[in-house]
Amino acid sequence: MKRDAGFTLVELLIAVVILGIIAVPIGNAAISLIRNTDMTNDRFALSHDAQISAALFARDVASVGRRDYSAAPAAGSTLPYKPSIQLGAAYNAGGVTCGDATTPAALVRFLSDDWQSVGVVGTDVVAYYLTAPVGGVSELRRIKCAGSPTPVAPALAVAHDVDPATASVTCSSTCGSVTVPEQVTLAFTVTRTSVGPYPISLTGQRRQT
Repeated sequence: MKRDAGFTLVELLIAVVILGIIAVPIGNAAISLIRNTDMTNDRFALSHDAQISAALFARDVASVGRRDYSAAPAAGSTLPYKPSIQLGAAYNAGGVTCGDATTPAALVRFLSDDWQSVGVVGTDVVAYYLTAPVGGVSELRRIKCAGSPTPVAPALAVAHDVDPATASVTCSSTCGSVTVPEQVTLAFTVTRTSVGPYPISLTGQRRQT
């Protein structure tokens, strides 16, 4: 004879309740782990952008400065500079072209002499600009032209998820002066849902010559 022993309805209900009590904290722990992982990945991505953009910006500011070769230097002095930093500049601002009509206006452009074996043959341009906002954020991109209107490489995205309303450029003295500022800072805020606003400040010191 087979036994009829098995679970009663009460026992089954008790088991379901116990499983529910166990599953809730486990589920919460899993959700928290996923959120922390997303936050860590986003912070890493934003930090990586900050490091890359800071290194490039510092190098670009270090080399800024173009001489006025039409001027006669005073006795015992070097040639004076021309204005070498442009803010809110179009791709062809000041008669110096880098890019084309599709290139957005730059937050800042750095101009310097293009030295080659035969001497100065043109002007190098490095421009930092924001792309059109998508979902309220933009990319900060960098292009460089070496003595030619054509960029040496496609525009490089140096920072993502930038809040365009927060971008600003400051100089230790008047940015567009013939006396080239010694220090330039580009500040902006990047944001991601898991991290929130993350301020980035890029600062470069001009190499004295």
